[in-house]
This record gives sequence, C-alpha cells and structure tokens, in this order.
Amino acid sequence: MKSTYSYNQFFITTNKDLLNLDVIEQFICHDSYWGQGMNRDLIVKSIENSNLCFGLFDGNPQENSTAKQIGFARVITDFVRFAYLADVFVIKEYRGQGLSKWLIETIVSEPRLKGAAFHLTTKDAHSLYEKFGFRPIDQPENRMLRPLNMEQIYEAYKNTTDSFSDRT
Repeated sequence: MKSTYSYNQFFITTNKDLLNLDVIEQFICHDSYWGQGMNRDLIVKSIENSNLCFGLFDGNPQENSTAKQIGFARVITDFVRFAYLADVFVIKEYRGQGLSKWLIETIVSEPRLKGAAFHLTTKDAHSLYEKFGFRPIDQPENRMLRPLNMEQIYEAYKNTTDSFSDRT
C-alpha cells in the first residue's frame, strides 16, 4: 500500500519509485554524520530492503516531474511490535519550516505502525523525537547491539551478485 500526504506545497509519499536516489545518496553518503563512506549501491539496497520509505518533496512528485525531493526516512519493521527508524533527513535549505516534525508525525501515525515500539539512533535530534513519544531506552543493560562493520558489509556485497534480501 502506497500512501501520499500533503501539507501546503509539500508532499510525503511511500512510493519508492518516486524517490530521487541522487538526493538520498548525496545527503547520506556526503552530508550526514552517519553515512559517510557508504556508496550508492548500499543506499539502493537499504531502500529496497526497507519495509517503508518516506520521501518528502517540494511539489507533488506524482503530478509534477519537477517536484524536488527535500527529505527522506525509512522504516524497517515487522508491522506488529518492532520498527526501526533510519536515515531521517531534511535538506538544509528547507529546515526551520516544521517539515521534520511533519515527517516524523506522518511516520509514527502510519496506521500499520501504530503501537509498534520504535527504535532509532540519533546524535543531535533528541528534542525532535521526544515530541513524538521517543525516550531513552529503559534498562539499557538489558539490551545488546552488534556494532556496524562497514568493512564486512562491503566485503559481503563485493563477493555476491545476490541481493542481501535473498541471502539466508
């Protein structure tokens, strides 16, 4: 199910076919603190393998090919209990207009995600997420994390022609 939401001249869509991969790659690989050093192939795979992607546009991308992608977020979820929010951004020239709040509000209001425990990692946007019910993890000593290892990801990606989603 693909959804579209509007606010003034801005639109959010969950239609992956409308995403501008150049904008997403530029921000994540070059402008973000979390994706430095990633490449386009890994960005494409992460989008393909995510359950929901939210593209934020200035203009309606379904009606206007000149609509400009200005933000993005993706969710990995089981649509029942768990959702991980990742790669959230609004490009610099569009910040300060309430668009990041609208993007997060749209995501957490998605009917298929209602009630799910959302997880995310942020270095600098705690106050934004707190407005939508996010809080520090209770009992972090009971949680574990296997750290990201980009070297292993690149090696695995380089050594296979199968998509990651096809691997078991």
